[in-house]
Parts: sequence; C-alpha cells; structure tokens
Amino acid sequence: MGILKQVAEYLYLRKPDPNEEKTQWMKYMHGINRISIFMFLFALLVMLVRWVIIPLFK
Repeated sequence: MGILKQVAEYLYLRKPDPNEEKTQWMKYMHGINRISIFMFLFALLVMLVRWVIIPLFK
C-alpha cells in the first residue's frame, strides 16, 4: 500500500482496506501513527499562526 493511501486512511479521508489483516498490534501502531500525524498538523497550524497571522495585526 502506498504511503499517501495510508495517510489518507489515518486522516479518515479514505476507507480502510477490508482485506487487510487486523491484528491488535497493527491497531496500536495505526493509532499511534494517527496521533502523531494530527499532532504534526496541529504544530504546523500553530507555526502558521505565530509567523504569519499574528505579525499582520501588530
């Protein structure tokens, strides 16, 4: 499976593959990956606000 397809599944943009084997450890791994992607996107949003939007209003 491609990297972009996997990220789309993590971000709930695409349905997961129904034929993929579902083990408990894979669920844990995907959950941790999902959390890390959301934290990364949140950090990018915070950086955007601090570097672009806040200086516009000073």
